[in-house]
Amino acid sequence: MAIQKGLITVMDYRAAAQRTLPRMLYDFVVGGALDEQTVYRNREGFGDWWLRGRSFRSSAHVSLRRELFGSTLSFPLMLAPTGASGLLWPFGEAETARAAAAKGVIMQVSAGSLQSMEDIAAASDADKWLQLFLYRDRGLTLEFLDRARVAGYRAICVTTDAPVHGRRDRDTRNGFSIDRKLTPATLIDVAWHYRWWLRMARAPRFAMQNFAGRSTGNMVDMASYIASVLDPDVTWDDFSWLREQWKGPLIVKGVLDPGDARQAVERGADAVQISNHGGRQLDGTLASIDALPAVVDAVDGHVPVLLDGGISRGTDIVKAVALGAHACVIGRAHLWGLAVAGARGVEAVLDILEQEMRNAMTIGGWKTLCELDRASVTRLPSTSLQGELHDG
Repeated sequence: MAIQKGLITVMDYRAAAQRTLPRMLYDFVVGGALDEQTVYRNREGFGDWWLRGRSFRSSAHVSLRRELFGSTLSFPLMLAPTGASGLLWPFGEAETARAAAAKGVIMQVSAGSLQSMEDIAAASDADKWLQLFLYRDRGLTLEFLDRARVAGYRAICVTTDAPVHGRRDRDTRNGFSIDRKLTPATLIDVAWHYRWWLRMARAPRFAMQNFAGRSTGNMVDMASYIASVLDPDVTWDDFSWLREQWKGPLIVKGVLDPGDARQAVERGADAVQISNHGGRQLDGTLASIDALPAVVDAVDGHVPVLLDGGISRGTDIVKAVALGAHACVIGRAHLWGLAVAGARGVEAVLDILEQEMRNAMTIGGWKTLCELDRASVTRLPSTSLQGELHDG
């Protein structure tokens, strides 16, 4: 599914989104913490791994399907929880939910979505997971769990790497505010991107509906309230408490350390999700692909390992699966599609990644995901490769 001529890669959609969105909104999505070293490494780290294809292996009918907690993924990919994605397209979360259902992948729904978790759940019949934080008010945490049960969420994905918001210099410089109010500083930017403004002007007033009634309707005040209820004083005992409250699949998101991965398994986690929050929290922290092998070894097959961060090509997914990831999770990649064309744009991005992955599997001689293992990849650090190319 191509939305516009020439949009054939995820990065094409990123470039189109940059043309579509006001600068401060584009920077909000693309940016990370401080010097954005981790954002860069998340993506570029895949370049250190090289596929070792096999010869004379029948791969005429490649299967990309993956089972996870009773759900069948059409290929090993999920959509990460991305807060306030409704800023990119009217009812953006519902649009994303419909695209995920159409493509047969799971959507992780953000606690900081503009639409309520109930409205997003009702947007499609596909399985969804709800992102959860351990809030200072444990009553609020319990309320979210109860609402998730009633709305039919299949799993809870508890985020561990955001006890406070990371320092994002782009947003500070831009004076980014999650509001539609025009100021003199934003008028020129919006004028250059008037189509986005006209599109969003027809949408309901921005509000984080999961927290409706707990703060004023003003979007900025509500965002401040949410930041104030995040709890930096949590321990593994708090996770054990959460495990007692939720009987369905429980995933720990934000794992980079092998010891934490083992602890998660011991405390009853059903999966661990390697993630550094897209490089938006702690700059200079380990890239997801660099953390993957050690975390896979630590859990030793007891639970699935998911990889979140830096995916921009179908070959990235192939490499991650070869290194032990059960599935990958994308955030920014699907947001670029959403910004360009709503649900159709998200579907287009998913199509691109699926087709690239299928093509790579066919050429490399891997008929099923189970045939991908560490023998399918080799590591060649970029500095070494550059030297070889220069010498040649």
